[in-house]
Amino acid sequence: MLLFTPGPTPTPEIIRVAMSVPTIHHRTPEFEEIFKIVREKLIKIMNMPEVLMLASSGTGAMEAAVTNLCKSHALTINAGKFGERFGKICKAFDIPYTELKYPWDTPASVSDITDVIKANPSVDTLCIQICESAGGVRHDIERIAKEVKAINKDITVIADGITAIGVEPIDTANIDALITGSQKAFMLPPGLAMIGLSQRAAAKIENSSKGYYFNLASELKNQRKNTTAYTAATTLIIGLKAMLELIEKDGLEKFYKDTKKRALAANAALGAINLKIYPKSPSLAMNTIYHERAKEIRSIAKKRYGVNIAGGQDELKDKLFRINNMGLIAPHEIAWALNVVELALDELKIRSYDGAANRIFTQEFFKGQ
Repeated sequence: MLLFTPGPTPTPEIIRVAMSVPTIHHRTPEFEEIFKIVREKLIKIMNMPEVLMLASSGTGAMEAAVTNLCKSHALTINAGKFGERFGKICKAFDIPYTELKYPWDTPASVSDITDVIKANPSVDTLCIQICESAGGVRHDIERIAKEVKAINKDITVIADGITAIGVEPIDTANIDALITGSQKAFMLPPGLAMIGLSQRAAAKIENSSKGYYFNLASELKNQRKNTTAYTAATTLIIGLKAMLELIEKDGLEKFYKDTKKRALAANAALGAINLKIYPKSPSLAMNTIYHERAKEIRSIAKKRYGVNIAGGQDELKDKLFRINNMGLIAPHEIAWALNVVELALDELKIRSYDGAANRIFTQEFFKGQ
């Protein structure tokens, strides 16, 4: 079975082998050295001066960022299930918040956000996805964060980059907390979350942190010494070290370039077989298609051809399918996934198969090489 869901992504054999070594204790010089290497590599790839690793899912990192950094009032952007989650976190902790809601195919409006901030001086935190993976939309985080900081430089910008880090370079100049997780572009099993912090956010955490397990002041103090406040996800961190080294082998620039080429070529191939790209501003992390018979297409892909692609959620559960584009994906693998979608359309008598998806993807991906 080929796993093409946008998280968890498949774990390459070389990473599985790296994680198969005997378990080592997290309070040892040997693990501290591994932790140090991984932390330095994460600082580089996340382009942030500080990075924390938490033994949790990405949602744990979202909660930690909100509870440790929001002091008065949050502005949350809801364009899908994960933007909605920021609001739910605020509600769970009785943090006042204002929510801007958008259709799942629509990126957040810069002017909407700046209007709210101008009208509400109590807003001290903006919580937003970079890629909202529920619908595959990419928010213009760089412009949004810049405009927000121009109004009030003290507003903390929390960016959920769970399906963006390792997909494309992110301009972090105006981001204070940048969140990601192990099971996306880093191609590890779920269970490890990471938060990149600006110097300002780190200082804010040190001066006034909250929580017990998700107390980021405690983690920051320990992780600067290459250890953790509580038990580290040792096996996942060892796997992350192997993955980051694998990315570095050919270079981060090539990693990003290949990801972009795959995403654009796949969208061109899907368009060529008359399928509608759902988001108005597509993320490079996945190829998201709206189709009334998406559930049937996914079922045929999985049961007949061994390709597992994701559906939608809520009212779009059976109307979307999403093909992962994060990580080290071989061109022939995604070409086969696209071919399978075309075969499914033929079986459902929606469109006769002529190999266009495979052909267009191959032409778009390899042309000029």
